[in-house]
Amino acid sequence: MKDSLLALAHDALSSLRDLMPIVIVIGVFQAFVIRQPVHGWVSLVFGALLVVAGLTFFIFGLRIALFPIGEGLAHALAKKGSLFWLFAFAFVLGFGTTIAEPALLAVAEEAAEVAVDAGVIAATDEGRAGYAMGLRLVVALSVGVAILIGVFRIISNWSLPLMIIAGYILVVLATTVAPKEIVGVAYDSGGVTTSTVTVPLVTALGVGLASSLKGRNPMTDGFGLIAFASLTPILFVLIYGIVLQWI
Repeated sequence: MKDSLLALAHDALSSLRDLMPIVIVIGVFQAFVIRQPVHGWVSLVFGALLVVAGLTFFIFGLRIALFPIGEGLAHALAKKGSLFWLFAFAFVLGFGTTIAEPALLAVAEEAAEVAVDAGVIAATDEGRAGYAMGLRLVVALSVGVAILIGVFRIISNWSLPLMIIAGYILVVLATTVAPKEIVGVAYDSGGVTTSTVTVPLVTALGVGLASSLKGRNPMTDGFGLIAFASLTPILFVLIYGIVLQWI
């Protein structure tokens, strides 16, 4: 119990330290650039404390739950020797953590509004909701495929740099033929997938799998899954825009 409280206090100090640069930057711009009084200081301070508390408990939860779960499942599946269940777990992990990502939800909703303005979809609630959900499903599917490819790379010991270079070549080629209004959304989709939920679980999966396989180094072979998770959404969303254009 004492160790847990100490760890929680350490996470609280780390969260406060990480947020401090943001507070300083906003304060400097408010005082020297905007030069306007700030109203509602009590609400701002209370909100900032809630953010610190939320980050603290989130990081603490990752350490005591999600990291052990990811590594434990990777060890268990590797020892079981079933590639089917290992690949199934990798895909479901990528898909499930991405489809529920709040940042992706925000990007999808904004993209739907832009699509309405560009005349891509009808200016109705059904049209916006359908476009946003389709975009979320495509991104979630792409991350699931990305984690599956990353796990296969660890098992097969393929070259990570060559695969990443080949992937970005495909992205560049797809960008040249994709509709202009989808290009920015596609590139942003590659960023929102690397969330505070996906990254810890996927990293734990890669490190746990690499440490379970003979001849694999967790440092050199366990990392790289996040790179695939950032790359494949760009490619998939570009293709999604191309298909919608044809339809």
